[in-house]
Amino acid sequence: MLLLSRSIGCFLFNSCLYFYFITMNYEVPAELLHWADGIDCAVTICDNEGKILYMNDRSRLTFARHGDIIGHDLFGYHPEKAQAQIRHMLATGETNAYYVTKNGVKKLIYQTPWRREGEIAGLVEISIPLPADMPHYDRDKQ
Repeated sequence: MLLLSRSIGCFLFNSCLYFYFITMNYEVPAELLHWADGIDCAVTICDNEGKILYMNDRSRLTFARHGDIIGHDLFGYHPEKAQAQIRHMLATGETNAYYVTKNGVKKLIYQTPWRREGEIAGLVEISIPLPADMPHYDRDKQ
C-alpha cells in the first residue's frame, strides 16, 4: 500500500508540475513531455472545445479500438449524458470524480479542468485502476 500511495503521490505531483507549465505558458522541458507514458493510469487531455490533445500509452491502449483519436472531437465518443457533463465542467470549472468497474477492474475516474492564465483551457481525465483489496485509512480518526 505504501508503494501505491507513493506512486499516486508522485503521479499527482508530476501532473501538477506539467499543468503548471501549460498554465503559465512555459515551454515544457523535453524530459517532461512524456511524463505520463508508462504509468499504470490512463491520462487524456482535451482543449476547451473537446479536441483531444494528448493520450498517454495506457489511454491509447484503452481506446485502441477507435484508432488514433488524438485531434478528434471527444464528444463523438461519448453518449449524450456524458457530453452534458463534459460541457458542464468546461462551463463551470467543476471536477467530476467517480468509481467504475469495467472488465472486473475497479477504477477511479477523475475529470477536472486545466487552466491557462486563469481561464479554463480544457479537461484532463485520469483513470486509475484500484486494487480490489485497497485499504482505506481514515486520517480523521487517529
